[in-house]
Amino acid sequence: MADDHLNSNSLARRQFLQQGGLSLGSVALMQLLAREASGSAATIERAMAPRDGHFPAKVKNVIFLFMAGGPSQLELFEPKPLLNEYHNQAPPESLTQGRRFAFLKPDAKLLGSNRKFAQYGECGMDLSELLPHHRRIVDDVCWLRGVSTDVFNHGPAKLFMNCGFQAPGRPSMGSWVTYGLGSETDELPGFVVLQSGPRGPRAGNTLWSSGFLPTSYQGVPFRSKGNPILDLDNPPGITREAQADFVSAASRLNSLRMDAVGDPEIATRIQAYETAFAMQMAAPELIRVEQETQATLDLYGVKSGQASFANNCLLARRLVERGVRFVQLYHTDWDHHGGKGADLDDALDKICLEVDQAASALVLDLKARGLLDETLVIWGGEFGRTPMGEVRGTTGRDHHIDAFTMWMAGGGLKPGHLHGATDELGFGPTDGRVHVHDLHATILQQLGLDHKRLTYRSQGRDFRLTDVHGEVVHEILA
Repeated sequence: MADDHLNSNSLARRQFLQQGGLSLGSVALMQLLAREASGSAATIERAMAPRDGHFPAKVKNVIFLFMAGGPSQLELFEPKPLLNEYHNQAPPESLTQGRRFAFLKPDAKLLGSNRKFAQYGECGMDLSELLPHHRRIVDDVCWLRGVSTDVFNHGPAKLFMNCGFQAPGRPSMGSWVTYGLGSETDELPGFVVLQSGPRGPRAGNTLWSSGFLPTSYQGVPFRSKGNPILDLDNPPGITREAQADFVSAASRLNSLRMDAVGDPEIATRIQAYETAFAMQMAAPELIRVEQETQATLDLYGVKSGQASFANNCLLARRLVERGVRFVQLYHTDWDHHGGKGADLDDALDKICLEVDQAASALVLDLKARGLLDETLVIWGGEFGRTPMGEVRGTTGRDHHIDAFTMWMAGGGLKPGHLHGATDELGFGPTDGRVHVHDLHATILQQLGLDHKRLTYRSQGRDFRLTDVHGEVVHEILA
């Protein structure tokens, strides 16, 4: 493990200093240790090489389907008959006291849902009419119905869900995972980001930043149409052989400079050149989804030549097939406060239609190919929506951090398991609360990583994804 390696080098240096070991041999060893810790050419060239975790892993890869904006659990997964009964009445003060909301006024009234629900599968999970395709995976998924977070505004809450901290500057989960485990492909980045929807997610590229980790581990955004990365092709007149000569010469020069100054970012530059060179062959083939059978394209709902969430879900499967460790999909416009384009009727219908079939197809496709046992699929947003309504021309719901629903599927999880419950109005968990730090700890656990041991020293202290919090949710593990 990279963290154990760095810590052992630091310990060796301290011991030499304490013992006053200044012989010629000890000085030479100290220089070697310092070079390894800062990243010599040989070390960094292997930065993304696959490596073992702290213990045997249940899964090898992660696909995180991030619903940016905060899906309403009360319209999708949580029927509340009592909430419907008390529609348009003031909530009990005991349920609102001490809770934080982003925009609600003090006189906000309870808002019932007009969506029809039914129970599906052997597990009896409640699903609304908005997610008909999810009925097909209900017994393949582990449902988390009491997820909570700390932050109620979009940008900080997205950072908190992705990085474990609400301010920019910390590594994202994908960066922590590739730092701990590397990747199984030399031809593609270990951490890939795919985006769909009318705009990018709030907080932008800080959501897939490597923070204080070496930039080798940051997420690489791919486009789902045309070249995956702009300017990936050679300029006119530059042959493959000429480019190979350039990459080789640049790598040697950069290696000499890195050995002289010990800057690990030079090593990142070396690796970027080499990965880009390999991607020129691998990436165009990756996005040729027309190579898939018509049955597969129909399963996802992919339309030829169109960038979409469906297209990105199929690309995610193709990425993990090729050894990419962490794939993050962002689909925006789940922010339904009310008003034009943000209502709980037509706007919610539209976005559910965009994601329901493809998200379900991804689970079914991975399962059919024998890949679900080694891939962890996660679905959810940065928070949920309030039991009270918010009036903005039409009625919507505000941000709710205390209780919302996510689902996970993959190796080592209990399929068709319902974890957690909320009170009769949907204000908070009554059982099975899963905080974001707990979620992160559990994801790392499935990858064979101990969230307390996966650390990186920066600014004089050891950091980790879960900070000083987090407990593995053993109840959902098979």
